[in-house]
Amino acid sequence: MTQTVRDTAAGFVIAGLALLFFLVVGGGAPQPVPEGLPDPGGLVGWSIPFIKLVLDLSSLLVVGFLVAAVFLLPSGEPEVQGLSVQATRLASRWAAVWSIGSLVYFIPKVADVFAKPMGSLSYAEVSGYAGTSDGRAILLQALGAALVAIAARWTLSIRGLAAILGLALATLAPIALTGHAAGSGSHDLATTSLFLHVLGVTLWVGGLAALGWVAMRGSKRLEPAITRYSSLALWAFVIVGVSGVVNATVRLRSFGDVFGETYGQLVVAKVVALVLLGVFGQRQRRRIAAAGGGFLRIAVVELFLMGAAIGLAVALSRTPTPVGEDVLKTPVEELLGGPMPDAPTIMRLLWGFAGNGVGLAIVGLGTALYLRGVWAMRRRGDAWPVGRTLSWLAGMTAVAWATFGGLGEYSHVLFSAHMASHMLLSMVAPIFLVLGAPVTLALRTLPGPRQPGEVSPRSMLLVFLNSRYSTFITHPLVGPVLFVGSLYGLYFTGIFETLMGNHWGHPIMELHFLAVGTLFYYVLIGIDPSPRNLQPIARFGMLLVTVPFHAFFAIAVMSSNTVFALDYWKALDRPYRTDLLADQYLGGGMAWAMGEIPLVLVMIAILFQWFRSDTREAKRYDRAEDRNEDAALEAYNARLRDLAEHGRRREP
Repeated sequence: MTQTVRDTAAGFVIAGLALLFFLVVGGGAPQPVPEGLPDPGGLVGWSIPFIKLVLDLSSLLVVGFLVAAVFLLPSGEPEVQGLSVQATRLASRWAAVWSIGSLVYFIPKVADVFAKPMGSLSYAEVSGYAGTSDGRAILLQALGAALVAIAARWTLSIRGLAAILGLALATLAPIALTGHAAGSGSHDLATTSLFLHVLGVTLWVGGLAALGWVAMRGSKRLEPAITRYSSLALWAFVIVGVSGVVNATVRLRSFGDVFGETYGQLVVAKVVALVLLGVFGQRQRRRIAAAGGGFLRIAVVELFLMGAAIGLAVALSRTPTPVGEDVLKTPVEELLGGPMPDAPTIMRLLWGFAGNGVGLAIVGLGTALYLRGVWAMRRRGDAWPVGRTLSWLAGMTAVAWATFGGLGEYSHVLFSAHMASHMLLSMVAPIFLVLGAPVTLALRTLPGPRQPGEVSPRSMLLVFLNSRYSTFITHPLVGPVLFVGSLYGLYFTGIFETLMGNHWGHPIMELHFLAVGTLFYYVLIGIDPSPRNLQPIARFGMLLVTVPFHAFFAIAVMSSNTVFALDYWKALDRPYRTDLLADQYLGGGMAWAMGEIPLVLVMIAILFQWFRSDTREAKRYDRAEDRNEDAALEAYNARLRDLAEHGRRREP
């Protein structure tokens, strides 16, 4: 038995023992059922957490080996080589375990829901559970993992494997966004923070596990891989810490629950484990910087501690929370994911807060990554315009107000607030974000090749910018079509009501508004590098096409006698602004004002840009003529003199 196999087995055993201990201590272990009540049996109760533990460990190994092959281990070729090939093959095998394990996990979950032993389940019960959100999440995870396992066998291209890594990370989402967190109050905040927590842990632990495997192989590429992993681990550590605190806050009723409830005590234990892991990581970096070695021994100890922490996390997911799943007690609270806010006032609109996890993630990560890029520029002595930084922060502030600020809080209960939030995300915030030139900043600060020919994150971004996809979406007609067409497609069909009635519908709309608006202004303003270099006249034409259609949409909303998403607003039965048509009319007016004014301002800016472009071209032409001693002007005058002396020449 090799050292790798022994250490892997030891890691699984430690995680399993930690899971067993914390299940018993925390009350998540199967309990005797009173006589007469249905009981799925102890096999079901114990198999669910232990199979979940295997799935979690498998997923982090899949992601870890792919991260090592794609980003950590340097390579001078467009395809992975040496240990990177072996890492890719290991990722494929663990993905197969992840997929098959998910299918196995599905059966005891069905038995647990229907409180029946696994052997007595009927087809109707299995198919019925497959139609629930939890059942679909497990099956989607099995499908995603299977695709990763197959795809990782078909390609050794670094760019292709990067796409497969993205698929593996996306496969973490279905279960993280449903289940234990979805029934809590502040639904969006709970599920989004849990997904970010799982994502951070997977990248952090998986990356370290892959590097431990590389160290056991005695690879010469270990040192540059550790240097790059150090930055990834720091980001992952921060994301895990912040998202964990946010998620625990949603589950706990008060500070007293931290030490007064078993769930809170397990959270404290998890925090202690996180701090210890942070200390280990810091010690690891200092040791390597000072002595240039000693990685493997500390890494193995750190991985064992991580395994115990993952066992604790799985036990925590089976432990009853102080804020139970019945915290949303009324149909309105179920629909909104929280209580109905009080009647809007100026102060509530300005300073209110909504637990919008997607908005918090966008603003938090967007601000942190941008400022990190600016700091990297300044640290190496390169200048970055302060105006661009302020513009980006202004855009983030607009996104914050429209998603988790006061406006975002009322965007779920008032059409007028929803439309104001929509316009802010699609028409106002993107202007400031694009003026912040984030693509330029990324190209200057992302890691470049460590050796000639390496496919680095910076080169991947350059390839994407010059790809056929980027060339297509930056076509002058694509942006306006998406920008305006989505308005009519969303509000004048049943899509709007469907999305408003779903917990994830509102975040999906917010992401769509922000993405489409950013694409539109990215092409229109043209500060960042783009596959298409549009002249000012083409940009002006884009605006001429967009403005009337957007204005007509606002007028159509204002003049409509049909209430959009009528059943949704009736289900809310809000006690204020009960005239739905009047509120919709106000929303249409906001769409006109908050849409047309930014477009007109941008149009004026493009006209000035056009004028400056012509002025620069004229000056360039004059300088060229000065160097040529007005050769073109002399030739033109000679032509005129010839015509004056000989008249119009006849065609031969």
